[in-house]
Amino acid sequence: MVKAIKWAFGLALPVLAVLSSVLAQSQADTPAAAQARAEIPAVEALLKRVPDRAAVLYYLAGDYLLLGESQKALALLKECVAANEGFDPDRDPVFRPLYGDARFRSLVMQAEKQYPVVDRAQVAFSVPEKDLIPEGLAFDEKAQVFYLSSLFHKKIVRFGMDGKVSDFVPEGKYDLLPICGLRDEIADNSLWAAGCEDDGRGELYHFSADGSRLEHISPPTPGKHLFNDLVLRGNSEIYLTDSLANQVYRIERKGHKFTTLSFPRPLFYPNGITLSDDQKLLYVADAFGVFVFDLEQNTSHEVDRGPSGTLSGIDGLYWYKGDLVGVQNGIGVPRITQFSLAPGGLRVQQEKTLVYRSPQLGTTTTGAIRNSDFLFIENSQIDNREGNRILDPAKLEPVHIGKVALSPVP
Repeated sequence: MVKAIKWAFGLALPVLAVLSSVLAQSQADTPAAAQARAEIPAVEALLKRVPDRAAVLYYLAGDYLLLGESQKALALLKECVAANEGFDPDRDPVFRPLYGDARFRSLVMQAEKQYPVVDRAQVAFSVPEKDLIPEGLAFDEKAQVFYLSSLFHKKIVRFGMDGKVSDFVPEGKYDLLPICGLRDEIADNSLWAAGCEDDGRGELYHFSADGSRLEHISPPTPGKHLFNDLVLRGNSEIYLTDSLANQVYRIERKGHKFTTLSFPRPLFYPNGITLSDDQKLLYVADAFGVFVFDLEQNTSHEVDRGPSGTLSGIDGLYWYKGDLVGVQNGIGVPRITQFSLAPGGLRVQQEKTLVYRSPQLGTTTTGAIRNSDFLFIENSQIDNREGNRILDPAKLEPVHIGKVALSPVP
């Protein structure tokens, strides 16, 4: 789920729009400001622990702005953009109060010069149901079908290579939560789905090839949870990110036993997750970077971002022949990036931007790999949803699934 949702928890998007015209004191009284005030000390403590300092600066800038401290926010953004890693706050709703500020516009212009338009994608499919508000996309290679999740209608649709769309799990059939990440099970064409309610509820669902619900797994502990994305390891384990509990779980398929994985530093909004082809390495993205977890040695390390660029802000994360492919929507203007890893998988040796500043690229979330193409949700329209209502129905449009060729692996 897109990072702006994390910052906006408890704060309706219309309120974010109002923030641009209210006084700093009223900004500091919002629920989101209370959350920001509580987390700033923990985030600032990470400045010496997170390899990508610019990622932490960007996060802190949003928190300070929610407290009404625009000067502090601008100073942090200036340092972040100067790092020349690809951060551009232009489309981030958290920074809407600064949209009319000349200093903010200057930073945006600087970012635009650093990273120009990259538009290699084309529209592969269009889904006519405008108010789906999709978050997850999965591709079943055996059946040659795609699955698309809906946050607004709390359902899953399916479409084939001919583009014909039908409901796989209809709205209201099982009283589902809004659906985030999806993952297909190759052995039997079944599908796993993560339920993710904004109010802090999470559930995991397993559906048969005909859309019947086979399993329903609840969180292991009380408190707020947001089951975001998942991967399957063989037929015995599931790995799942819980963005509100700031945890990654190993779930044993038999008995549904949860085990929490350990990482070198605290996680902040863990999100995208993927496995290496040999299923020995698990990669997990959080707000500030990517971790690799060795599933045989039970050890973890933060992936070195390499000589330039950033691994932060990744929503959808995918493995492709030794590379990582990331949908980065937590760095301001979103982009699709392919990261070539050094042998051993602990360091980025080359970064290639595949899609950036494309006119068609709206609020993108996740994707799926088919052969050597990456297909992704171009316009989730997630910023046009508030709970059980659409903010502006007139702005809705068909959901477009973009396609971009992945770079050959050296």
